[in-house]
Amino acid sequence: MSIDAQRRKERVALLSVVSNTTLVVLKLAVGLLIGSVSVISEAIHSGVDLTAAVIAFFSVKTSSLPADGKHPFGHGKIENISGTVEALLIFIAAGWIIWEAVGKLLRPQAVETVGWGIGVMLLSAATNAGVARMLFKVGKETDSVALMADGWHLRTDVYTSAGVMAGLAVMWGGESLFPGKHFHWLDPLAAIGVALLIIKAAWELTRQSAGGLMDETLPPEEETEIRRLIAAHFPVIHGYHQLRTRKAGPFRFVEVHIQVDGQMSVETAHRLNQELVREIRERFPHVTVTVHTEPYSGLCGAKCLSGCLLPEEERNRLQRNPRK
Repeated sequence: MSIDAQRRKERVALLSVVSNTTLVVLKLAVGLLIGSVSVISEAIHSGVDLTAAVIAFFSVKTSSLPADGKHPFGHGKIENISGTVEALLIFIAAGWIIWEAVGKLLRPQAVETVGWGIGVMLLSAATNAGVARMLFKVGKETDSVALMADGWHLRTDVYTSAGVMAGLAVMWGGESLFPGKHFHWLDPLAAIGVALLIIKAAWELTRQSAGGLMDETLPPEEETEIRRLIAAHFPVIHGYHQLRTRKAGPFRFVEVHIQVDGQMSVETAHRLNQELVREIRERFPHVTVTVHTEPYSGLCGAKCLSGCLLPEEERNRLQRNPRK
């Protein structure tokens, strides 16, 4: 990864830390001032976002470290670990919000100076929308799991802030239009809505981040492209098998066995190997490719036949008269 790309990742991660710190202080102060559980719940949500932003900042710095003796495949999985930890923190925060909101529903309390709550929620939504846009932009350009996870945190915060703002506005308007009527129950109800949205985001983040820890294959469209690059070398490459792919943070790993004419020279086979590796590297960033070359004899099992590139007639002929 280039030095410029790494610096961009670190700068936008640090921006997320600074913005979340500011919003936590503002939301908590206003929430305590007006006695709004939904605003306080948003302060907690931003506190979780702040923790996630700090973890993301640490992970983007660590994931760029080169491979070493103890980590021969690099440090990319730190970004997947970061995303998983962030998701767990969101689940905990959501549970606490629901607990507090249910208590407020059972024991309603008046919310004072609602305008302050609406103002801080508007500021929060606008700030997080801008920072999230930057996180997504840099995250996509650098293929950073940690930055994308942090972006989803803030994108969720935009929606929840808008929800709390709408709840406070309805409560304010309702009590103004209908003097003597109380709509305090809208505040904890909005907080529960916030928590449910947080849980949904946490589940998606857990699924995406943990997949990298379990060495899931690359997305289907990426594997299809790799298969296309291999097939483009037919008839020099007769077939392939044992295609294995995985991802660790922004780093991809591809392994494949290709089958060629057994009479091919070692030098020619090596050039073919290097050409295929180069093509895959040009198509995908930060990829490590391992190609194992084998002679094609015609003695193929099911796994070989699934990746055979020879015409069916030629394949059947070799099956009947395998080379020794």
